[in-house]
Amino acid sequence: MMDSLELTRAQKAAAILVAVGKPAAGRLLKFFKQEELKELMEGARRLKTIPQSELERIVAEFEEEFAEGAGLLDSADAMDTLLTENLSQDEMNAILGNATGLGMLEDTPPWGALEAIEPEPIAAFLVKEHPQTAAYVLSNLSSPIAAKVLLALTKQARGEIVKRMLSLGSVSAPARRLVERRLRAEFLETTSGKLSKQGQAKVVGVLNELDKSELDEVMGELQEAGAEDLASLKAQLFSFEDLINLTHKARVTVFDGIEIDLVTMALREANPVLVEAALSAVGARTRRMIESELAQPSDFVNPVDINKARRAIVSRTISMANDGVIQLPTAEEAA
Repeated sequence: MMDSLELTRAQKAAAILVAVGKPAAGRLLKFFKQEELKELMEGARRLKTIPQSELERIVAEFEEEFAEGAGLLDSADAMDTLLTENLSQDEMNAILGNATGLGMLEDTPPWGALEAIEPEPIAAFLVKEHPQTAAYVLSNLSSPIAAKVLLALTKQARGEIVKRMLSLGSVSAPARRLVERRLRAEFLETTSGKLSKQGQAKVVGVLNELDKSELDEVMGELQEAGAEDLASLKAQLFSFEDLINLTHKARVTVFDGIEIDLVTMALREANPVLVEAALSAVGARTRRMIESELAQPSDFVNPVDINKARRAIVSRTISMANDGVIQLPTAEEAA
């Protein structure tokens, strides 16, 4: 239970303003200075649900009888409504110090970020929420993602949530802000550092387009940024230089059927050890042709073409690994 002594003066004032209701609070707000209004709003955002008994204790300090019938309050959302309905847009902008209204502080919908997370943690979060809240959240997700989250819910929660989704109508702006704020503050911010399978797949696809030096640079930046589970991410990365870590059988499979010109271009300016690893995986005749081409001056070869050829071979290798045709080496094996 919240101790009223732990509340700041701004929080106590915010609680009482919410308790007295819109008409009275609207009249009172006109007498506050902009700095005071800003303190009230900040206090309300940090103010959690207040039981009736606690509200009575706060009211007693002001020697007023505001608590009767107030019950449980969502002070931050109610204060949003009080301010937006009783102050002009210019006054709101002055309080916030920017050109957005109070309800637009967090105007970026959270749904895209939510869909990048695995269904299980979303379901674990929603099962603790009111079924109406869960129904609203699922209704804003794409159908494939919502279906996966639905299957991850407990059977008891699933039936009640789907029932409410069937009858879900329009949701008021204050209610939308409240739900989206909770998603950001209590779920998305706590999971943003964790890699999801979808997020990993996207990052792996991007990083595998980089050459070795670029990849090392980005991985170093990720480590400095405190990204989690980098070992799992590294295990899915594969650069052209990693060809030497494949088994001989896997290299033969990769180079089988690749055009000679593509292999030759990819091996231009490559490490001699890497060149030998690649040439040992092709037939004797093909090897002689490639060695003959590599012996020629490469002054007019565009580095862009070399990188393009290498990425084509890397993409082929990763595709074969994903199809189970070959197996990429583990990080320990590569080391």
